[in-house]
Parts: sequence; structure tokens; C-alpha cells
Amino acid sequence: MIRITSSKNPLVKEIRSLRNKSGRIEKGLFFIEGARFVAEALEGSAAPGGTGALPGGAVQGAHDGNAPGLHDITEPGMAISAGPGATGAAAPGITVPDIRYIAVSDSFAGGDGYESIVKPCLDRGIKVYSMPDGLFDSVSDTMNPQGILAVMGMKKKSLEGAEPGDGILVILDGIKDPGNMGTIIRTADAAGCAGIIVSEGCVDLYNPKVLRSTMGSVFHLPILHCSSAAEAVDLCRKKGFMVCAAHMEGSVSIYDADLSGNVAFVIGSEAEGVSGDVMDKSDMLVRIPMAGRAESLNAAVAAAVIIYEAVRQRTPGSAKQGT
Repeated sequence: MIRITSSKNPLVKEIRSLRNKSGRIEKGLFFIEGARFVAEALEGSAAPGGTGALPGGAVQGAHDGNAPGLHDITEPGMAISAGPGATGAAAPGITVPDIRYIAVSDSFAGGDGYESIVKPCLDRGIKVYSMPDGLFDSVSDTMNPQGILAVMGMKKKSLEGAEPGDGILVILDGIKDPGNMGTIIRTADAAGCAGIIVSEGCVDLYNPKVLRSTMGSVFHLPILHCSSAAEAVDLCRKKGFMVCAAHMEGSVSIYDADLSGNVAFVIGSEAEGVSGDVMDKSDMLVRIPMAGRAESLNAAVAAAVIIYEAVRQRTPGSAKQGT
């Protein structure tokens, strides 16, 4: 391990800068925190076709924390790999974790974390930096840090030229709350969706709060980016997806709609909902029936209800349309 004790160390300054979107964009990096999240990234980076360090190999972008130039950010960020979609077919766009280095607190390195995470990293040639607990706390983005984070290469996969897999797609239109975005991604992963499409105007995917809310699902399904939700709708319709925009006053209940085929759901923000041009382009406006007095549902909750109704209709033995 490489020891760091100064708050003025270039690596410490780099990690701090990654808490802000501007720093992430400038350096082409982001970071994840927590033993479980980092362990999952390590497992994913060792998969066939991964770009992270493999046994006996060097890490892309690995560097000496005392060097003036930390690393060459022109290296590829996240490689694109095929993975399972909702139907079990190959789904292009899944990102393979590109681990640049690990940072740990003294407490983590001196505990069980050494054998479970630190030593495997060192064995694979991934650089590990240790620092006093207080210094680690100063770079962490959490209130109660677990004492480990991984700095990752970042590269967004564009929707342009992509070939979404069959099944369920989720288009995010102006989702600005980090918790909502992360939870929607996690839900889509759990439901076996074919992918997520993030439009411009949404919160940054690599915001630490978004990543924590995904609980690792950011590495499990294709996540594509586009300039607008309207662009995503146009592409999905060209690919044969029925586009359903979630709207409180939608003309069709999700339990009456046939959602058993290739379908793309548009989820808007709680404050503004789905944008007008997207509603105009959509094939159907769907609503979640609400018998109580609540005016609306949280965006992530609404997405979960809609996604799982589509999953239910795909379940063998279930009716394609609800009653």
C-alpha cells in the first residue's frame, strides 16, 4: 500500500474534486464508496472482456499518488460489454468497471477489510492508498464512511447508434433527485429491464448519491445517454417499442394496457412530470389508479409499480391484461 498523510497530496485533492460534477467531467473519473459496492466493482472488472486489472496485469491509468500528473485521462473510461436483458438476450451497453485505484482508511486496512478487499487488489496490481481515518473522512461523501472507496474511469454510452435489447426500457425525463434516479435504476435492474435511457436535464448519473442509491445496479444493465427524452422516444418507436408516458391524467390504466411486448416507459420528475413534446410523441399516456387522497406518487415508486405490472404480464400463466 502507498501511504498518504497530507491533505495537500494531489490524490487527496483529486478525490475531493470528484464530489462535484465539474471535477468528474474534467478528469473523466468518479468514485464509489462502501465495501460491498467496491467488492462488486472488483468482481465485475475481473469478468471476461473487462478493462480493470486482471491477475498479473496493470490497471489502466494507475499512477503514483506523489506524481504531479496523476494519470492520463485520455485512457478509455468504461468499456462496453454485452449482458443479459429482460429476455436473456445479449444487451449492448453494460459498463465494465474500470478501477483506477483504491483508497482506504487505516481502520479499514487494519480490520477484516484487508483480507477481503485490500489484499486481492494488491494481488491484482491495483494500487491501494491508505490514509488516516480523519483524512479519509474529509474526502468521503458520506456521513459515516466505511473507510473504502474506488476511483473509476468514466465514459458515458450514447443512445445514438445503440441497439437496445428486447423487453422493457425506462426513459428518464428530467429526473433531478439523486435518490429517485438511483432507485429507478435499481428497480429496473431487479425487474430485468433491457436498459435505462437518461436524457439531458437529469441529475448526473455519477453523482455519489445516485450511485449509492443504485446499490451496484449501475454495473448490471445498459445505461444510455441522449440529448432529450424526445430523441429517446423517436428511437424507441423506430425500434418497434411501444412508448408509454406515465401521467396522472393518462387515458389508460396500467392494468388495462397491454404491456407484454417491447415497451418503453417515460418517467418524469415529480415537480414537472413528463415534458409536453414527449407526451405528444408517445403512443399512450398511462396512469396508476389511486383510490386514496394522495395527489401523486414518488417518481421512483411510480416507476416501480409500472415496471412490475409489465413484468407481471410477462409471467407465464398471467393474463396479458389486468382485470
